[in-house]
Amino acid sequence: MNVHPAIRHEPAPDHPGWFTWDVTGPERFNSSIGRLLVRRGEDGGGWCRMFPTQTHSNLGNKVHGGALMTFIDMALYAGGAMAGANVAMAVTLDCSVQFLDAGELGEPLDAEVELLRETGRLVFIRGRLLQGERLVASFSASLRKAVLPR
Repeated sequence: MNVHPAIRHEPAPDHPGWFTWDVTGPERFNSSIGRLLVRRGEDGGGWCRMFPTQTHSNLGNKVHGGALMTFIDMALYAGGAMAGANVAMAVTLDCSVQFLDAGELGEPLDAEVELLRETGRLVFIRGRLLQGERLVASFSASLRKAVLPR
């Protein structure tokens, strides 16, 4: 698995089977999501988990759509890496999100990530956001790997 050097990825002792996905170094936008956990699914896909709090809420006291989209974007990389994609140095080209239900605060929110295809420069991913059995959103995206100097 190819993980960016600034990511701390180790077992999460309070969540058996899950691993941390913490950005180290200076504070970055990633911290707006809070704690992020990852694991590889039995089917080879990736899973990411966030823990929505009041800071993620909208005026209806549900998870803000921007927080959901931020979590999805982070799941493309963390979940993509768990699914075997080489996304340590990539950028999001496009992302389509279908909001299907409200996200509830105080209940873990999971992103199930499926790697559809990976080429030399592109990665294609789709997935779902779930709270328990309830489908909150679906998404699909394409990523472009960075072209590193030779």
